[in-house]
Amino acid sequence: LTPAGRIDLLVNNAGMAPRVRLDLLETTEESYDEVMDVNLKGPFFLSQLVARSMIDLLQRQLIERPMIVNISSISAYTASPNRGEYCISKAGMSMMTALFAERLAAHGINVYEIRPGVTETDMTSKVKVTYDALIEDGLTPIRRWGQPDDIARAVSAIAQDLLPFSTGEIINVDGGFHLRRL
Repeated sequence: LTPAGRIDLLVNNAGMAPRVRLDLLETTEESYDEVMDVNLKGPFFLSQLVARSMIDLLQRQLIERPMIVNISSISAYTASPNRGEYCISKAGMSMMTALFAERLAAHGINVYEIRPGVTETDMTSKVKVTYDALIEDGLTPIRRWGQPDDIARAVSAIAQDLLPFSTGEIINVDGGFHLRRL
């Protein structure tokens, strides 16, 4: 952020899975730290820096409706013991959303969480066969892989200020995975 610059929208979308999926009892400190640094620590301190700048820009009337969007995951509430560090980082991202939403609302900065489900990306390519079968068997009511464009459309709706009376909102982009079903 430069003194002459401005930022209206921050999208925290950096994320990584563990390089090796290990049982929770075998997770290494190195893997834990790496995943937490990328998925939670980086977005936290970037949000802090950007929020300060947004507050300053609002006070100087240089921006009108700044927003922060955090991309988390269904792993924020879904236990996967073979990648616990990822689940913990995304659960932390969810709380981070709530905390920043509460702290920044009085300044007019809305904060949102987009919670993607099983999405076809490089990160999920190694488990494609497994998830193809799960999706076919009804893992999600909408029986297809999520696509990056599905997430981009949710970000676009937020960027267009289509949810002005919402903050701390969780937007599920998961094909209905979040629904409790019998």
